[in-house]
Amino acid sequence: MAKTKILFITHEMSPFLELTKISEITRHLPQAMQDKGFEIRILMPRFGNINERRNRLHEVIRLSGMNIIINDNDNPLIIKVASIPSARMQVYFLDNEEYFQRKHVFTDNNNKFYADNDERTIFFCKGALETVKKLGWSPDVVHCHGWMSALVPAYLKTLYKDDPTFKNSKVVYSLYDDNFETSLSAEFASKAIMNGMNAEHTEMYTDATNTALNLGAISYSDAVVCACENINEEVLKFVKKSNKPLLEFNSTLDYENYYNLYEEIASEELVSLA
Repeated sequence: MAKTKILFITHEMSPFLELTKISEITRHLPQAMQDKGFEIRILMPRFGNINERRNRLHEVIRLSGMNIIINDNDNPLIIKVASIPSARMQVYFLDNEEYFQRKHVFTDNNNKFYADNDERTIFFCKGALETVKKLGWSPDVVHCHGWMSALVPAYLKTLYKDDPTFKNSKVVYSLYDDNFETSLSAEFASKAIMNGMNAEHTEMYTDATNTALNLGAISYSDAVVCACENINEEVLKFVKKSNKPLLEFNSTLDYENYYNLYEEIASEELVSLA
């Protein structure tokens, strides 16, 4: 029997980038699932403060060379890879000089939110899925971690719904307390529209706040994980009302529950774990 394939998409992961609890979970959860016999892939941005030499990143020529179009601009996508020998895991990094080669991650020297965080998010989400297509690897489950991955569920259920790589993929979205206080640009939802999509597909994201990104991601996901104890109340109410399979926070401490969730949604036996 073929192994269940899990794709993890995250904006941080230990030991490469440690900002919040996300980095710890995305380091240990994939390894736990790999130990269970799942086949895994991990994708994250190559932010400028990730040391290439220390982490032994190197470019994957056969995957690089794509362009992601945002707002009629072509943005080159470079793919790099690094290994965690102790875990026998590889991590793919999405790089772009304009979007990611900075000393800071989401804010500048004055702690001001980057004005182009909207385009950086779009680039990462679209680029991640294009990279997986080029890998020729079809995931059974795509598990998104952190607000920067919030467009992935929308793209999978609209733009890529008939794509052979993703047409059978189920989407899990993890909720965290990695909230940003401001909002992305007012044009975020319109910029996120790709050929083959329309304004309705990104309508949930229009406010471009952290809450809006979470609500949009949840609406397109097949299951939701409360990965932190203190989830925004509006978001939590939306999850409950959606009746989607839910892994409550008190169940996330045991990775066996993630395993059960993946198996259930991959086999379309959608049973709530709440």
